Amino acid sequence: MSAQGPSLEALRQLLAGGVPPGRSDEDSVRRQWWAALACLQDEFLLPLQPRSGLWLASPLPALYEPELLRHLQGWVWAPDELGSLLQPAAPLLPGQATAQAKAGAYDPGRFSRLPLSAADGTDPLLLVITPQLQIAMALHGPVDGRQLLVRSDPASLSAALALLDERLQRSAPEEGLRLRQALQALGSLESDSHLAASFWPRLAERLAAMAPSVTLQPLVHRRAGSDEGRGGASSELALLEALTHEVRTPLATIRTLIRSLLRRQDLTELVRQRLQQIDGECSEQIDRFGLIFHAAELQRQPATPKPQSLARTDLAQLLQQLEPLWRHQLHRRGLELRLEIDADLSPVLSDPSRLETMLGGLMDRYSRRLAAGSTLVISLDPAGSRLRLRLGAAGSSRFDPGFDSDPDNRQAVGPVLSWNPETGSLQLSRQATARLFHSLGGRLTERSGRGLTVFFPLAPG
Repeated sequence: MSAQGPSLEALRQLLAGGVPPGRSDEDSVRRQWWAALACLQDEFLLPLQPRSGLWLASPLPALYEPELLRHLQGWVWAPDELGSLLQPAAPLLPGQATAQAKAGAYDPGRFSRLPLSAADGTDPLLLVITPQLQIAMALHGPVDGRQLLVRSDPASLSAALALLDERLQRSAPEEGLRLRQALQALGSLESDSHLAASFWPRLAERLAAMAPSVTLQPLVHRRAGSDEGRGGASSELALLEALTHEVRTPLATIRTLIRSLLRRQDLTELVRQRLQQIDGECSEQIDRFGLIFHAAELQRQPATPKPQSLARTDLAQLLQQLEPLWRHQLHRRGLELRLEIDADLSPVLSDPSRLETMLGGLMDRYSRRLAAGSTLVISLDPAGSRLRLRLGAAGSSRFDPGFDSDPDNRQAVGPVLSWNPETGSLQLSRQATARLFHSLGGRLTERSGRGLTVFFPLAPG
């Protein structure tokens, strides 16, 4: 044991205790790691909506969901080569941190950076402790015997926390005190004895959808309506879900690091602008591929899917909150935005947690038709027992077809995507977009020359 205390490699060996040796290679175990991170956050942590908790990771922040990073306190052992990339900086102006929190911005101040020693190794490691869920994950093993370790039993977690506490007491006593205080603040923990029984099947489902590249075969067209046709469509959808996951997960990690770097005060204005551009592009593509994933997931459900849980949603307020972000995105493409919202509008029935991303996707889908210099007009007004949301381009009339070719000229690419051969734009098909909005309580109509319209039912009472 070094003067810094137990190494993180010792922690991995502790987690590997009693576990049979692994048999994976580096490529496959990394895929398991990415799938496990996505499964942990999407299937377990986010549904719990934890407002308190802590996480410890190495050699980079393993968590990437902003909602989790905002509420959970973290520690990251990172290589010295990263310098101050992960070190949070103080706000430049009074009240800036509060304003960013209200805006929902990622707050890197929620985790502390610690030095990674040579004895620690560089295999990824993550330990998450919340009142309702506690879990440790790591990659471990030699080149020809790699494995993913996942432990949730109280004995292993207690031993892991004791090892990390000893490490911090020797190398960073102040952080060790903060860790103990954070654990005490959580109070009594509810240990889920069935976590492992539910985690591994979910992880297996994600991995099954990520077909290895050596097994991918050209997709052939089959007769619509036949069993072979349905099987082919299902294979295409599974492949599409896997591809969207493979794109979104690394992009989310890049975005996390970019936002940490933006907190530094020694950046030149040009560098800051470039990083902000990268951050914006990452966010747009994460949301875009997230919609494609949800569309594929919805397409695989039965013809009459289970009704979604809809709630009262202030659509006018949501649009006003999204306006600054949309204006910034459109400005990068040389477009302007005009928002026209009637006063005193009633709330609608929808799913507010997913509607924001869906509206952003609709805005992106329509704005890609427009030539630079155009103005995207978004209006919201009453229409009987519904609210009417319209997207169009300012031109000779309030709503005109923009500058794209007729929507009927788009070519289908698989079950949920369409491609415009004139512009090279790949988007969700009209049918997939309409089905997504239907799952959120809306009804989409699209007519050549009249823009896009979505009707939302008014909430009762």
